Amino acid sequence: MNPSGAEVRISPVGWVARQARLYEESEGAKGTTVNGAPCLLLDYRGRRSGQWRRTVLIYHPDDGAYLVVASNGGADSHPLWYLSIQQHPDVKVRVGTDRFAVRARTLSREEKSDAWPNLVEVFAPYAAYQRKTSRDIPVVRLHPQTGE
Repeated sequence: MNPSGAEVRISPVGWVARQARLYEESEGAKGTTVNGAPCLLLDYRGRRSGQWRRTVLIYHPDDGAYLVVASNGGADSHPLWYLSIQQHPDVKVRVGTDRFAVRARTLSREEKSDAWPNLVEVFAPYAAYQRKTSRDIPVVRLHPQTGE
């Protein structure tokens, strides 16, 4: 269940579903890395259904916030979670044992160019994903909401 009481649908992608269940069922004690990179759970509202959904994303800490990459493995289309947060930017995350509300904002090209080397350092395949697609892969900043 989402903290607001709404049911959360976990990604249908096999490894993501397994990782999300392990992460959540252990209350953030297990499943906190993907291929050695730190990951978080993102709960977001579907842009069409309005239903809460959950996915697992690699992150890089950024001055009290978290940067995530909408890579979709280098596909030519954005991941569904990214399309949804553009419409509904107020989302929730679990980072380790902590769960809290954040606001999602796509970085500008300049901000992305500053952050990109750190993101590739955290997860090297991002560089290959960007080369693989003509789409500019977005980087999203998840900034904790105060008073939540």
